[in-house]
Amino acid sequence: MEKAFESGYIRAKIPVKRTGKKVAVVGSGSAGLACADQLNQAGHTVTVFEKKDRIGGLLRYGIPDFKLEKNVIDRRIGLLQEERITFKTKVNIGVDVSSQTLLDSFDTVILCGGSDKARNLDIEGRALKGIHFAMDFLEKCNRMVAGDSSSSKEYIEVKGKKIVVIGGGDTGSDCIGNANRLEAKTITQIELLGKPSTHRSEDNPWPLWPMTLKTSSSHKEGCSRTWAMLTKRFLSEDGLHLSGIEVVQIEWDKDVSGRYQMQEIPNTSQIIPCEIVFLAMGFLHPKKQGLLEQLKLDLDKKGNVQTENFQTSVNKIFSAGDMRRGQSLVVWAIAEGRNCAKAVDAFLDQN
Repeated sequence: MEKAFESGYIRAKIPVKRTGKKVAVVGSGSAGLACADQLNQAGHTVTVFEKKDRIGGLLRYGIPDFKLEKNVIDRRIGLLQEERITFKTKVNIGVDVSSQTLLDSFDTVILCGGSDKARNLDIEGRALKGIHFAMDFLEKCNRMVAGDSSSSKEYIEVKGKKIVVIGGGDTGSDCIGNANRLEAKTITQIELLGKPSTHRSEDNPWPLWPMTLKTSSSHKEGCSRTWAMLTKRFLSEDGLHLSGIEVVQIEWDKDVSGRYQMQEIPNTSQIIPCEIVFLAMGFLHPKKQGLLEQLKLDLDKKGNVQTENFQTSVNKIFSAGDMRRGQSLVVWAIAEGRNCAKAVDAFLDQN
């Protein structure tokens, strides 16, 4: 792709014919952009609404620049704008614009708002100062790099501090990379599950996702990693600020039904001193307050938007990406957006 851009092969493709149908895409992350792109190429007039001040969703505010430089996003958005997609930022649908206004103004509405309800760790000491959701830290870091924020009070200061990241996935790894660049004193990453093997097991053949040990460049830059560790409580020396966490080692065994259950290992409790904790344990479902409640959409048992062929319980409303599928990878979100666009195009052709 970089070579194609460099050689001038990738250029704006402005649709020659327009259908007269208007489509609203709510959310400008991977799914929203992919969906908007494909529907625009089908000849529909597409407007993308984004509640934040820049387009890109987690591509913009979640993934650090050392993994994805933002000029890559800006270049693609520039193409989409040339192709006549309209982008409206700082518009929170359901707050700034009512859901009914949106439904009245467009032939169909596609919800691509993502899965942004972070999994919490509601244990003793959770209210102490110094405990943050990982995405809050990552967004502040991305805004700092972009020059969007000028006040140091808007940042989470980690320089010279002992950091613990709870969660062993990509989000936790991104926290480690940022903390290293911001000169944290020490970084420890804790994972609840056991340490994966470096090779596939017999019950994990291709094409299943490889459940193997993942070591990112952020890990190589410096951190301590532990597995099969349960956080019991947050500790404080002054009753206000975090000073450490109490953890215990666990083991995973199958019960009679074959499901894995964790058991604490006796006499393995320990204290890890720290001043900052980042909770990077994934996301539960989209936020229900506001837009989803106003639209009265059916949700599945996990709290995600329920659909049939991407169409929600409300006739002209569709959904794609993490909001529909649950938290997943960027490539899945792109695929969701494109497949949703096919369903929407067929719907508009019939209505």
